[in-house]
Amino acid sequence: MSETKLREDICRFGRSLFERGLTPGSSGNISVRMDDGGWLVTPTNASLGFLDPAKMSRLDGNGRPVSGDAPTKEVPLHNALYDTRGSARAIVHLHSTHSVALSMLPEIDPRAALPPMTAYYLMKCGATALVPYYRPGDPAVADAIKGLAGKYSSVLLANHGPVVSGDTLEAAVFATEELEETAKLYLLLRGLNPRYLSPDQVADLTRTFGLVLPDHPH
Repeated sequence: MSETKLREDICRFGRSLFERGLTPGSSGNISVRMDDGGWLVTPTNASLGFLDPAKMSRLDGNGRPVSGDAPTKEVPLHNALYDTRGSARAIVHLHSTHSVALSMLPEIDPRAALPPMTAYYLMKCGATALVPYYRPGDPAVADAIKGLAGKYSSVLLANHGPVVSGDTLEAAVFATEELEETAKLYLLLRGLNPRYLSPDQVADLTRTFGLVLPDHPH
């Protein structure tokens, strides 16, 4: 896919996420890895609803700015996920309400922030890790992401928001949306003893769709 098309797609998906209230104000950022190893990323303090394709930040393979506006301060976060998850070609980080709320609950398991609630959650997101709180832009968050060893495509930053990778930008966006909706379901059903997918049902999905889930029983 051409760089021009990737720039346009980032703007198109960013506007969609913003207009549906999934990341307010100037929060959130999106990046896409390019064939030459470099990547495009949304600029710092930019609203995802009002991105300009010509002003997108262009970084080299080491995450250093090459052209465009100054990049988001979350570059270390994106860089760490690209470095450890070889299949990642795009990353979406939002401040979506239900995912942030989920990240603040005391009972959340850092190795599986959500139980196996729906088939599409497992198919789109796999399992979701929770990493401790770091201030936005703190380079130490990169070490926390690297500590996951590339096992997770979806991660919750405590008191901050979701970070989701995909093999395409569309896949990353769709997975982020699935994570948000599943977090919403969890909050709606919290304390009501809902019925989750059984281990046999999870195993069936894994076999049927070739899912690769972290080695952790739900």
